[in-house]
This record gives sequence, C-alpha cells and structure tokens, in this order.
Amino acid sequence: MIKDSVGNVLANGDMVTVVKTLKVKGSPSGIKAGTKVRNIRLVDGVDGHDIDCKVDGFGPMQLKSSVVKKA
Repeated sequence: MIKDSVGNVLANGDMVTVVKTLKVKGSPSGIKAGTKVRNIRLVDGVDGHDIDCKVDGFGPMQLKSSVVKKA
C-alpha cells in the first residue's frame, strides 16, 4: 500500500499534484509545485521512487510518493 504526502492511499490511474518544486537533471527549470500528473502507475522502483508517470513538458519519469498528493 503506497500513500501520498498527506496519508491518502494511491492507486493505479489516480491523478496527483506535486507539492514541492523538484529539480530535474538537464533542465534549467524543474517541476513546479502544483503541477498535475495524470494516470500514474505504481511500481516497485529504485531508491524510493514508487510512481511511474508522464509529466507534461518533461516526459516519462519516476516520482516519490512523499512529494505528491492525491488530486
């Protein structure tokens, strides 16, 4: 069971919002707080990254559940 930053249980296909600005390698600007990410997929990732998704303007990436909240 994977929970977001405020304790809501996440499921495949949920929509989440990024709660803090994230730095992205190779990009001058990162993912800003408030960015909505649709259609997430829960995975058993590396180094705590347990959400697989596509972020508009950045493409596919993995996020930690501690930096998102359910929308």
